[in-house]
Amino acid sequence: MNRNDAPKTLAKTAPATFHVKSFGCQMNVYDGERMAEMLGTRGMTAAAEGADADLVILNTCHIREKAVDKVYSDIGRMVREDGSRPMIAVAGCVAQAEGGEIQRRARNVDIVVGPQAYHRLPDLIDKVGRGEEAVDTDMPLASKFGALPARTKQARPTAFLTIMEGCDKFCTYCVVPYTRGAEISRSWDAILDEAKALVDGGVREITLLGQNVNAWTGEDDKGRTQGMDGLVRALAKIADLKRIRYTTSHPNDMSDGLIAAHGEVEKLMPFLHLPVQSGNDRILKAMNRSHSVDSYLRIIDRVRAVRPDIAVSGDFIVGFPGETDAEFEDTLRIVDQVGYAQCYSFKYSPRPGTPAADMDHQISAAVMDERLARLQAAINRHQVDFNAATIGRSTDILLERKGRYPGQLIGKTPWLQSVHVTVPDLSIGDMVEVDIISAGPNSLAGEPSRRQAA
Repeated sequence: MNRNDAPKTLAKTAPATFHVKSFGCQMNVYDGERMAEMLGTRGMTAAAEGADADLVILNTCHIREKAVDKVYSDIGRMVREDGSRPMIAVAGCVAQAEGGEIQRRARNVDIVVGPQAYHRLPDLIDKVGRGEEAVDTDMPLASKFGALPARTKQARPTAFLTIMEGCDKFCTYCVVPYTRGAEISRSWDAILDEAKALVDGGVREITLLGQNVNAWTGEDDKGRTQGMDGLVRALAKIADLKRIRYTTSHPNDMSDGLIAAHGEVEKLMPFLHLPVQSGNDRILKAMNRSHSVDSYLRIIDRVRAVRPDIAVSGDFIVGFPGETDAEFEDTLRIVDQVGYAQCYSFKYSPRPGTPAADMDHQISAAVMDERLARLQAAINRHQVDFNAATIGRSTDILLERKGRYPGQLIGKTPWLQSVHVTVPDLSIGDMVEVDIISAGPNSLAGEPSRRQAA
């Protein structure tokens, strides 16, 4: 289809301003930042908040059905009162999964670009200007990262850094292997160079990203094979980098070296996001999760042995096909056994093309709703307990954003809790020691440490 046939009133001039709207995971946030930086090198600028943009990029997530529906809803709202609209690009995993079908379903869409091809976005914009089809969902062997510009100064003192992409696990409910491709690790030098550029631009905390981030492997500058623990140790040598985090990890890739690093690398924060998905072995096998409940719990015990104060986070799916009431009770049991500091929990969402979508004994929405409510109540109870246990503790926080009141800033503890503190003489990006004086279910309140004042 020639894109000039689409029902639209689209400016013929090249776009000068853009807006990137990212859905879903942290990797999409990272990809959105990189697209923005790339468009900046083309001379485009981010549209002011609330202003119309010449180009809108919807950087999409395909993990859940509702996320897909939201994308199409957003596309439909982009036509303005005068009949005009921005140039519209759909990027990310929905673009990869649906390709040109997006333009057949939503004819206002000008560009479709997958998560492994967004470095070609400037070329696709040019194609739209020429009235040509602009769809690119290739998964090239050559890394897109080499085609992206150097990192620029970040607006926040924290940043994401993707170190690997794709997944080889093929969990039966998950579309990631089909939308992001096979596991590919970025090179040691590329990661360290990007980390140093971020720190030079003011970043003080970096979160390493990957679908299975702890599966990263590569050769260091001396040609030695390294796992993610070696990479973390190298990053920790960057003087002005204060904190290192990583997500999302897989239990089967939790190596001895990475566990040891949690006890030995001071800059590696005491927070571990380690999804289990279910507390029942039969369901884990049906999900094609390669760990058991027992092996998962043994990993948690080993990490806690080297870092007793570690906060553990996880992911859970309720209502997987065939899950019985008793098997769901096993999931509630593991929540109590681990005592999670926080968790993500979801109702099972059948994704087209995944094995689980065609399994027998799909669970009704009503049953999933009831189970999710019970699971979230258990998770919230442990989160409240974890937060309450920090009252009276002194800890450093990295100030990240302004609070609601004059002089108030919000920072994160090493355990990824938000703390509100009034420090009118400090700025975003500063580290400050605080005493935790109260705790709610989702955040803490602190005051400058009395030890620091003394």
